Amino acid sequence: MKPGPRNLITDIAGLRVGNAEDHRVRTGSTVVVGDRPFTAAVHVMGGAPGTRETDLLAPDKLVQEVDALVLSGGSAFGLDAASGVADGLRGLGRGFDVGGQKVPIVPGAILFDLLNGGDKSWDENPYKGLGRAALMAAAADFALGTAGAGTGALVHDLKGGLGSASVVLESGITVGALVAVNALGRVTVGVGPEFWAAPFEMGGEFGGLGLGRGFDPGAEPPLMKRLGEATTIAIVATDAALTKAQAQRMAVAAHDGMARAIVPAHTPFDGDLVFAAATGARPLADPVLDPFLIGHAAATCLARAIARGVHASTARAGDLMPSWAARHGG
Repeated sequence: MKPGPRNLITDIAGLRVGNAEDHRVRTGSTVVVGDRPFTAAVHVMGGAPGTRETDLLAPDKLVQEVDALVLSGGSAFGLDAASGVADGLRGLGRGFDVGGQKVPIVPGAILFDLLNGGDKSWDENPYKGLGRAALMAAAADFALGTAGAGTGALVHDLKGGLGSASVVLESGITVGALVAVNALGRVTVGVGPEFWAAPFEMGGEFGGLGLGRGFDPGAEPPLMKRLGEATTIAIVATDAALTKAQAQRMAVAAHDGMARAIVPAHTPFDGDLVFAAATGARPLADPVLDPFLIGHAAATCLARAIARGVHASTARAGDLMPSWAARHGG
């Protein structure tokens, strides 16, 4: 397999991504929207998740497709970003038809960025507006790093960020990942600069630094964030025709990529979550082999996307933690 032409989740035809940020507040929102509704699922492994409309993604639920998926900063306030996206989609005539009324289906997840130095003294929750702005900005190309839901993200000792990556399998199936990295754990080996995701890097996409040598297998990780302050939220997607159950298995497999790129991952203090999306454009040639390969590709893409998000983060005045580039001169 090899990266897609953009090395972004939007290498999957029919998917677009939009970002919106408020750098004064140090926060933002990101939306993935399809040209048409798509199959979606979710799997949660963190101990402190914040979500909207995830129950309906179970395989046995009535609604089989969604209109968009939202990742946002803002902790519980950020769940309102999905309301802004839903309003925008309804204005476009999109949504699940209920007796002639269009009800856009927009699951979402949030990360905690309320203690990152930004001005949070708003009179009105800004996230509904950020969600709608992100929808209106949706396109095939979008910014990584300090952008969208990754704007105010922090990891163990660095700025976090928004990352993405893709691969095209030999079968022609495309798989991609999008992630807002706000983890308790480290994404670099020790103080870096090498990334835990290095074995899966393609084409020097996050510096080509290779494997780190500062790993102590007996080290006990310090608790740098408090309860509820972390979370890495992600979307993995494919153009393959998957059922909701198969999409859920793709989400489960993708969590391996999170664990390869963040140490430690899935802690009681993180709300780690992966959505899965399948546009259904490409039928499965082999119903056994193809889902297996898609799951592996999703994990690989997510590990790479996590490193890319932190690698692409940019320094801004007032940062509480340095960006990767500011610390390592890259």
